[in-house]
Amino acid sequence: MLRKRSLLILAVFLVLLISAGPAAAQNLYFNVEREEADLYMNVDGMATVTYIYVFNNEPSGATIDIVDIGIPTYNYSMSNVSATIDDQPVRSIESSPYVKPGVAIDLGSRAIRPGARGTLKVTIAGVGDMLYKTNKVPDVSEDYTSFQFSPNSFESNFVTGSTNLTVTLHLPIGLQPEEPRWFTPQGWPGQDQPESGFDSDGRVFYRWQTASASASAQYIFGAAFPQRIVPSAALKTEPIITSTAWESICPALFCLGFAGFMGLIIWASVVASRKRRLQYLPPKISLEGNGIKRGLTAVEAAILMEQPMDKILSMILFSVVKKGAAAVVTREPLKIQATPAPAGTELQSYETEFISAMTMPSPKEQRKALQDMMIALVKTVSEKMRGFSRKETLAYYQDIMAKAWQQVEAADTPEVRMQRFDENMDWTMLDRRFDDRSRQTFGTGPVIVPMWWGRYDPTFSRGSAAPTTTSTPMQVGKAPSSSSLPSLPGGDFAASIAGGVQSFASGVLGDVTSFTSGITNSTNPVPKTTSSTWRGGGGGGGGRSCACACACAGCACACAGGGR
Repeated sequence: MLRKRSLLILAVFLVLLISAGPAAAQNLYFNVEREEADLYMNVDGMATVTYIYVFNNEPSGATIDIVDIGIPTYNYSMSNVSATIDDQPVRSIESSPYVKPGVAIDLGSRAIRPGARGTLKVTIAGVGDMLYKTNKVPDVSEDYTSFQFSPNSFESNFVTGSTNLTVTLHLPIGLQPEEPRWFTPQGWPGQDQPESGFDSDGRVFYRWQTASASASAQYIFGAAFPQRIVPSAALKTEPIITSTAWESICPALFCLGFAGFMGLIIWASVVASRKRRLQYLPPKISLEGNGIKRGLTAVEAAILMEQPMDKILSMILFSVVKKGAAAVVTREPLKIQATPAPAGTELQSYETEFISAMTMPSPKEQRKALQDMMIALVKTVSEKMRGFSRKETLAYYQDIMAKAWQQVEAADTPEVRMQRFDENMDWTMLDRRFDDRSRQTFGTGPVIVPMWWGRYDPTFSRGSAAPTTTSTPMQVGKAPSSSSLPSLPGGDFAASIAGGVQSFASGVLGDVTSFTSGITNSTNPVPKTTSSTWRGGGGGGGGRSCACACACAGCACACAGGGR
């Protein structure tokens, strides 16, 4: 067992930066009753991180609907992230737009209401770039590798009370108890020396636990073990440090830390500025009213969710194509033409403006007209939401989206599955994981394509598949026979659906951030500040915003904020 001073960590520099966002009338305010953070270092050099949170949402707090979780490095895959809320799987997980690197866990219909309690479990597997080469450990003849880990944390202005926190580092299988080393934890309010032993998998583990932790504080833990346990390719290299550095931190590192701090401020400012340009909803839409605003279209609900502009424009494209009011002429570059819609077809004003914009002769004219259309749409949604609760309304449309997917996924034949998808496509597209779920649903076997498919995919009717038939409405509860409709391989169908967003992003909008910024400047302009005083403050309207960085040998940190 290593004593407190037998092995000190190398230089650590950890900065938590909170960027201001638009303040909400009702802020998040919750207690993390219990948190368990486990990091499993595997023999392939990759790590698995698991979190268990027990949230107690205060009665005066806003609903916890999305929780952002920081990930130690950028070397991970979204496909390796999973979560449950109260033992039920979470279906919507995406890259966090605010915590980098990190993921956003959308609790959907199981969002934690004010005064309620919920248990969230998150697992991130296959995290790389965690291990660093180190110089000789004192009194040890072989080379070691080290890592450090800072568990996810939440913004202090949203957290109340103390947290019963347990942090466990599980080392690779194959180590003897006397071989690894633990680092003295930084900022830790509990005992420095951990509990140790073998876990159920035969791994050496180090565990720290205290009932007086803070869910908003940053604590840093670490360990080292012989390099021979993992592949050399999994190790990152840091400058060689003399053995005396294990006993003290070089004063010069404070100078380096200051330079790093200034660099992080500049970096965080750039990130915050970019994030701000994507926040196109006006602040007044977040003022809490009473009740749910029903009757919004799926596109208007997407505006309320502040989904990306290329996604929303793709939803409108599918809508006008399905209604028979437009047809895609070419996919790359994306060009459409107006077509006579069937008698009795009603178009939303934004759909009419969309067709008009997309049939303009030059890309520059198209982008300007689309921006004007989106500005009008954002203002329309803002006006419709006057006096209604955004939180309750978002939960209502999230539930519609979830039920739409349930109908599609519960279908027992390809014909019925496509019928349900055709009926509910606009609502399923609200899912931030729409592309992934489409591939999962249609990726294997043939797909009976909808009647309007030839108007969306101009290559389809000229291809080898069966020709499209005359567009006729499907009868609810009655699926068409497979012989009356053409089919496609499921993977091709899902890829083509997903390609709609990509076509907009690359062929029409160009840089999505710049396009959205032009809308934000009109609907939610950056407030002007005076030079006389700095007022500071400003609650994070998103419920979280932070930047996390470490500069050390074997340092890997996670940081994040709470639900939105």
